[in-house]
Amino acid sequence: MIEKAISRQDAHLSLVHLVIAFVALFLGAVAGLLQTLVRSGSITLPAGIGYYQLLTAHGVLLGLVFTTFFIIGFLIAGLSKTTGTLTVKARRLGWSGFLLMTAGTILGVILVLLNKATVLYTFYAPLQASPWFYVALTLLVVGSWLSGFAIFQQYYHWKKENKGEISPLLSFMAVITMLLWLIATLGVAASVLLQFIPWSFGWVDTINILLSRTLFWYFGHPLVYFWLLPAYICWYVIIPKIIGGKIFSDALARLSFVMFLLFSIPVGFHHQLLESGISPFWKFLQVVLTFMVIIPSLMTAFSLFATFELTGRPKGAKGLFGWFKKLPWKDARFFAPMVGMLIFIPAGAGGIINASNQMNQVVHNTLWVTGHFHLTVASSVALTFFGISYWLIPHLTGRTLPKKVHLFGNIQTILWAIGMFFMSGAMHVVGLFGAPRRTAYTTYGDHPDAVGWMSYKVAMAVGGSILFIAIILLLGLLSYLAFFAPKGSEEFPIGEAAAESEKAPALLENWKLWIGVTVFLILVAYTIPVINMIEHAPPGSPGFNNLW
Repeated sequence: MIEKAISRQDAHLSLVHLVIAFVALFLGAVAGLLQTLVRSGSITLPAGIGYYQLLTAHGVLLGLVFTTFFIIGFLIAGLSKTTGTLTVKARRLGWSGFLLMTAGTILGVILVLLNKATVLYTFYAPLQASPWFYVALTLLVVGSWLSGFAIFQQYYHWKKENKGEISPLLSFMAVITMLLWLIATLGVAASVLLQFIPWSFGWVDTINILLSRTLFWYFGHPLVYFWLLPAYICWYVIIPKIIGGKIFSDALARLSFVMFLLFSIPVGFHHQLLESGISPFWKFLQVVLTFMVIIPSLMTAFSLFATFELTGRPKGAKGLFGWFKKLPWKDARFFAPMVGMLIFIPAGAGGIINASNQMNQVVHNTLWVTGHFHLTVASSVALTFFGISYWLIPHLTGRTLPKKVHLFGNIQTILWAIGMFFMSGAMHVVGLFGAPRRTAYTTYGDHPDAVGWMSYKVAMAVGGSILFIAIILLLGLLSYLAFFAPKGSEEFPIGEAAAESEKAPALLENWKLWIGVTVFLILVAYTIPVINMIEHAPPGSPGFNNLW
């Protein structure tokens, strides 16, 4: 593959996304730290700040703002690197998307701080925020669509200029990621535009709660894969280059991403297994489709460990796990994503439990679920994003990655893993004991069960404090890399497929086919249930606010 330098204009567009992402990370981390301290009974919030206000800020800033801005910034840089300088049209779309997303973020954060949008990350009806909060969400989503169209336009331009050629793997994966996001956000956009905005402005009196939750989870579960797929891009494409190896199979990597597109969207009902009003048949169908996503996940694990072994053998690795010693453990670009990969093993197992009808009855709406997604997005995804940042930021700013940053970056990763062990581990255990999620500090009138939960909640506060220290260290390192590291040229590591691997078939780039199959699966899984929700809707509910 011919190396292409990222132009200064493209680097600037990518960087502004990363800046907003890490500002959101810091603010969300402050809210998260305060939450753990409140739940442990360690502090009482001052100045009338509400626990659920913090919970909303934490979820929105980290689950939506940090991830979306980082992912788009990373994908824009990747497209520029693999397909050449962005076209004028793509760059204009990218900037328009950034401005809309930023405006929506600022408006939404202001409303949360004013306690006008304390509806939590899921904004379940009948909790009602200020109508301008839903307008803010709309700006964020529409802005992300424009950024997605920028990526599509750049990809289309490359294909037009290189007719008959298979596109670069990273750019193919970027298109899949934004396609998944675009299709998934149609659900939340429909809910916000057609339900929440008219309802919150008072244009209609009531809202169909079941329909609104269904449309949210149509979006909410593929959101997890929107978080994960950029991490997979790093694991598939970036890590082989960093460890001095080759991509095990370009074709397998593309097939796994196509399968994620097909099977990660029509599965929202497994988040609603205890929701009345949905037929058990449709829940069962979507649970089956949920388990289909396990296949590309296992394909990814196989491909990665095959890459590690094939890289280690020429370096003298022997035995079943000899390759383990040959990996560059002192390289922060590798260590952070690798720890994220290892954490994804228990995280994925927890996901299987959550999606299983019978086992879900035990853990539903408990702190187990909170612990689970802190292993997925807050560990596997976040650590991979941190590892990407260690080389991407100096690459974009024209600086280098000094050896001392590798040392402190690895310390940051270890701190993060330790903090998450205490916090997420305690959440999992106390969730099995029945401790609910989404609740502030309470002993339920000194009930013995609730009192027994407190030691685990203290452990959560200890873990949260360690995680916050890790965040401060991370931001210090990234600031150094952006402004003070020695000037030079840092590599944008992109791996090449092994010579003996099969060439990716053109069928995998038949976008009409895969989008058509995706739409078909969505229609099968959702059409009849949604029609029933509309035809047999209960009277609906007025809005409730300031409940906290």
